[in-house]
Amino acid sequence: MEEEKVTGRRGERPVSRVRAVLEKYRVLQRLLLLFALLGTCMVIGDGVLTPAVSVFSAVSGLELSLEKEQHKYIELPVACAILICLFALQHYGTHKVGFLFAPIVCIWLVCISAIGLYNIIRWDPHVYRALSPYYMYQFLRKTQTGGWMSLGGILLCVTGSEAMYADLGHFSQSSIQIAFISVVYPALVLAYMGQAAFISQHHSFESSYHIGFYVSVPETLRWPVLVIAILAAVVGSQAIITGTFSIIKQCSSLSCFPGVKIVHTSSTLHGQIYIPEINWMLMILCLAVTIGFRDTKHLANAQGLAVITVMLVTTCLMSLVIVLCWNKSIFLALGFLLFFGTIEVIYFSASLVKFHEGAWVPISLSFIFMVIMSVWHYGTIKKYEFDVQNKVSVNWLLNLGPSLGIVRVRGIGLIHTELMSGIPAIFSHFVTNLPAFHQVLVFLCVKSVPVPHVQPEERFLVGRIGPKEYRLYRVIVRYGYRDVQKDDLEFEKELVSNIAEFIRSSGEYDKNGFVEDADKPFEKLSTISTGINMLEEDGEVDAHVSPHKEIDPHNAAPKRKKARFMIPKSAQVDSEVRRELQELMDAREAGMSFILGHSYMKAKSGSSFIKRVVINFFYEFLRKNSRGPAYAANIPHASTLEVGMVYQV
Repeated sequence: MEEEKVTGRRGERPVSRVRAVLEKYRVLQRLLLLFALLGTCMVIGDGVLTPAVSVFSAVSGLELSLEKEQHKYIELPVACAILICLFALQHYGTHKVGFLFAPIVCIWLVCISAIGLYNIIRWDPHVYRALSPYYMYQFLRKTQTGGWMSLGGILLCVTGSEAMYADLGHFSQSSIQIAFISVVYPALVLAYMGQAAFISQHHSFESSYHIGFYVSVPETLRWPVLVIAILAAVVGSQAIITGTFSIIKQCSSLSCFPGVKIVHTSSTLHGQIYIPEINWMLMILCLAVTIGFRDTKHLANAQGLAVITVMLVTTCLMSLVIVLCWNKSIFLALGFLLFFGTIEVIYFSASLVKFHEGAWVPISLSFIFMVIMSVWHYGTIKKYEFDVQNKVSVNWLLNLGPSLGIVRVRGIGLIHTELMSGIPAIFSHFVTNLPAFHQVLVFLCVKSVPVPHVQPEERFLVGRIGPKEYRLYRVIVRYGYRDVQKDDLEFEKELVSNIAEFIRSSGEYDKNGFVEDADKPFEKLSTISTGINMLEEDGEVDAHVSPHKEIDPHNAAPKRKKARFMIPKSAQVDSEVRRELQELMDAREAGMSFILGHSYMKAKSGSSFIKRVVINFFYEFLRKNSRGPAYAANIPHASTLEVGMVYQV
């Protein structure tokens, strides 16, 4: 019940048998998580391989435009230089050069369509008959094992489609669907039919060059086509790189990836993000596979396995979505899974056969990333379980009296916690060693929920802990995994405003609130849709926005007006409410401090060897080298106090 309230899921859909089985067996939940992480890791691997194979394939046109001895020493350096420039310019954001993408893609599509049409007319006007599935059947029947193994190469004709919806920060679903059906698909069909027509007349073509796209291009057009192909490869690589940033951000929001620095490169399109650590890691890996393989064959085999694995995982998860989210018949889901899954399994097996010819790369990359994500998720779960098991009861706090047995100083104290109920152990640890705290205490829980977006009017859950004179509040702030968290000043303003609105309407919150626990009658939470109006003063405050929420890294942060809430002058406002609001306003004026727990994880004595290695070494290494909670919550360092604790898990 509590989780439904916090996540905003209120059980409006009937519980299916599939859901009941998944909820009953934790083993199935873990297997489902690992399966989803496998697809995610393959997408990250695709983010490494797609730029490499796209740029290297485009640059390989130099093989036909230069002498044989020259292209050996030019092809690889040119490809590496383009890749370095591509990743080095990521922090500027695609909106800086986005106006060039549409003309480049349009010119490229027109170019390959025209070349394909030219080859069809010149070499084999009847090649259109190859669109019939009959010839596909005849091809596989005659070639048998050889035809099945060639499916791994045929798969490369659809690579890129797995990233089609990964970049929805730039385009809507409808625009992608319309563009693909009406423009992209016809252009690709003409291009491949043109190459087929050319090869049908040159299948015995003997040369030191490989049969490929550039061979079918008229010689007089090869240099212009080479330039356009390189530009199109850069645009295509940009899409998968941005998609990789997006999926890592979502994994980090769901506690499946270590904290990273996220830069929002556009003030209007929140889907356009940049992650420096991931960007440079992708660049190094991309250059490594490019220099290591030095040919498109092995790179293509690696990319093919990554792509078909992503498609297969997506198909399996989509069948669950049909049942669990759309509430459709399980037979429809099974039909969907059998039809598409069978096709993808055939392609997957053909790609897996080429393990020694480059397909081992995505498997190795996905294994490394899966270990990182699994260890981080496991450690995060264990840390949360420790917090739940060692939390302090509210009754302990109430027994201390209104002063909590400590000196109450001016200001607002924000205690960050992962708990949605109870008092975190960090608070008792703090007051035991330093018996003084602020006049207003707020237990703040920033919760990432498994939905893309949370409506602003449903974001804040505000409640009171204990009687009014204790001045203790609990605030749960909900963010979807695609939401953009506000900067510290904006968040502080909204937080205080919502607490003030809760105080004002505390006489009515029972209608919309809920009791967190039956034995805690004082602790209730209410959804606050609109806070008390803020009064903009003339005094200016520097908006030192941390890099995590940065909108434009090259523009200086603007000055912002200092905000305070206005106490309602209505006669209906009770004097006690007015006094509490005034105290909140005074505390806000005195300043706000952020109390964070700095945890050190250690496995309990007697734990298994694997658990000790995972917690004491791997998880601690990731924690020390990732962004901490202060960065994730965008908290100014000058107002932060970290309390160290050792977690024995």
